Amino acid sequence: MTDTGSDRPVYSAILNGRGDSNEVKNGNHSYAHVLPVANTTSIDEDEDSIDLRQLATVFKHRLRLILAIALGSTIVSAILTFIQEPIYKGSFQLLVEPVTQDEQSSPLEILSQESSGLDYETQIEVLRSPKVLTPIIAELNAKYPELEYKDLIIPKDSPLEIEQLDRTKILEVSYIDEDPQKIQFVLSRLAESYLAYSIDERKVQVKQGIDFVDQQLPRVRARVDELQAELQRFRQKYNLLDPQGRAVFLAEKQSSFEDKYFETQGELNETTSLYNLLQKQLGLQPQEALAASYLSESPRYQNLLDRLQEVEVELAQESARFLPDNPNIQVLQDKRNELLPLLQKEAGAIFGDNLSDLIDNKSNISSPSTLRLDLSKQYIEAANQIQILTIREQSLKSALSKLERQTELMPVIARQYTDLERELMVATESLNRFLAAQEELQLEGAKQGSPWQTIAPPILAENPVSPNPPRNLLLGLFGGVLLGLGTALLAERLDPVFHSTEELKESVQLPILGEIPVQTDLKPLDELETAKTQKFSFPQLQIGNKSLNINTSASSDRAETPSSWQGSSPFIEAFRSLNTNIRLLGSDTSIRSIVISSSIPSEGKSTISSHLAQAAAAMGQKVLLIDADLRRPQVHRWIGVENKAGLSNILATGLNIEEAIIKVPQWENLSVITAGDIPPDPTRLLSSQKMQQLMDKLKSEPDYDLIIYDTPPILGFADGRILASRTNGVVLVVRIGTTDRALLKQNIDNIRVYNVPVLGIVANQVNRSSRGYHYYNHYYTDRK
Repeated sequence: MTDTGSDRPVYSAILNGRGDSNEVKNGNHSYAHVLPVANTTSIDEDEDSIDLRQLATVFKHRLRLILAIALGSTIVSAILTFIQEPIYKGSFQLLVEPVTQDEQSSPLEILSQESSGLDYETQIEVLRSPKVLTPIIAELNAKYPELEYKDLIIPKDSPLEIEQLDRTKILEVSYIDEDPQKIQFVLSRLAESYLAYSIDERKVQVKQGIDFVDQQLPRVRARVDELQAELQRFRQKYNLLDPQGRAVFLAEKQSSFEDKYFETQGELNETTSLYNLLQKQLGLQPQEALAASYLSESPRYQNLLDRLQEVEVELAQESARFLPDNPNIQVLQDKRNELLPLLQKEAGAIFGDNLSDLIDNKSNISSPSTLRLDLSKQYIEAANQIQILTIREQSLKSALSKLERQTELMPVIARQYTDLERELMVATESLNRFLAAQEELQLEGAKQGSPWQTIAPPILAENPVSPNPPRNLLLGLFGGVLLGLGTALLAERLDPVFHSTEELKESVQLPILGEIPVQTDLKPLDELETAKTQKFSFPQLQIGNKSLNINTSASSDRAETPSSWQGSSPFIEAFRSLNTNIRLLGSDTSIRSIVISSSIPSEGKSTISSHLAQAAAAMGQKVLLIDADLRRPQVHRWIGVENKAGLSNILATGLNIEEAIIKVPQWENLSVITAGDIPPDPTRLLSSQKMQQLMDKLKSEPDYDLIIYDTPPILGFADGRILASRTNGVVLVVRIGTTDRALLKQNIDNIRVYNVPVLGIVANQVNRSSRGYHYYNHYYTDRK
């Protein structure tokens, strides 16, 4: 039933506007058709994908199969568990490294300069190797001759297991067997043999270490001596003790010399400027200034110079009064000429011949003033200072060049020195390490204690490790459930039909207009026993066991009238809900004509058409039911009328429509046009112009509120698609448990190729255990 189930998606899609309202025009009429907003494909494209709801549906459908497989798996696990012979396990534990270690606890650590960290995986493989186990197996064969190495180690589930306990320094050795005494014996021998192996291995390691140290010590000591001598030669060559200190010293000295150099350059520039200025003021060369200074300090030269000046003054005075040939002038000139050689001679006595010529005609040298003498003195000092500063500048520049060369060489020298020092340090550390290892190894060799300890003696577990009934049963149950689910999914994949309305809703993106429950005792009227009842009663009135049971007069009277539709039952309510959903599909104009068809035969389309027509008539609509299945007509059987002259006669022989319409007795609002004679080519008749005119005429007449066409299956024949193009749309009947998913998808695709709207789906033969039927049945039961 679809009172609260299938109706609600249709109503909500219409009222809430979640569908696409597509206006489709057929002939002169139009109607609104509601389609889902999502993909218009009727079946999910990816049919292999399974969501949780599908899993739940599969689980519900295949519950018996899953339970059977799970139960069978559990039983098999229980049988195998209880017939299996018990297996026991024993073990002991070995401490293979000291719990606490000193900084240099082992000579091997000293040699390797890293933590000794035992490689447990390698050690375990050594303990499992033939070299270690073969002597042990030889001892075990004295009591158990069947034991062999390949039986202990080679099998995948070998009885002998050696593993490290978590990340500890403990190895656990375990042995599994059916004989507890054998387990105890094998573990005891293994514990003794492994301890003996550790002692022998330790001695071998110590001896190998001592030999290695004795072999390496001379080479390491010689390397140290060689590096020390090379470092000594290097220091002597470059006259340094510490390259770093030497580099600092050179940097400081270079900085000091640069400061002095720049200072000297500044003084030289200042002195040169003063020298040039004095030279410009005096107009003398340094030698001339020096001569003037010397002459100013000679009394004899100054006396002669004074006398010369007096003569020249008198000569000037007399020349103003007398002619040049005057005797007075001649006398004065003779005196001057006598004084000049004396001055020259005196200057020569003071300076020598080199500077005597400088004062011949220069009175500013021979008789300078006091100011000029001071300037000359500064001039001479500036000249001397320039020479001194120039010499100092050159000396500082030479020293800086030398320092720069030494500084440039320092990185190379420092690197060579560092390399030599590092090599010497490494060699020294290696020598010290070997010397320490030599002492430790000698001390270790003197010890006789075992490096391994048995911290847990061989112990046999009280309970067998196998079989484990709770675990095996749980695994059997869990595996059975998984196997059952897998089988159920496989069966669901191999089974292509729909099993429930919920599955149909999830797969088909079309409105589910109705859910018709299973009615096992529903039969056409022509199969009833009484001819009178067969002629006038209606199978759809056979609601429930009472209405179909014609042995009593009460049920027969009820079947002859439509009063049974005034009652309530899940079957009747399903058709009422179907009729209501179809009426609500029209938003602008009402649904007046529809085609009811299916994908394949035997899906119940004729039954649905007949009962829908009666439900609509009982609800006050004027209904015309037309049997357009001209290949296998069934409507007359369900309505209970004779199939004499019908649709084929109207189209082929020109029979009047009014003559072909049958007013169903006792159904005031129901009329039927049967199929009539079966023609040789039904498709030709149904696609004829006359059929189109007939359909247009019936649709335009106000005498009928609903016209229902019952057509052959659309998938195999074109009849239904031809008629549907002149109606408001197609209602497809899907029989639960019969209709193939792929065929339904193909059918819907074929219909849409013709631009024919699919109004929705009617789910037929819905199981009474479905939710919709359960709601109706529960409602009617509680009411009673």
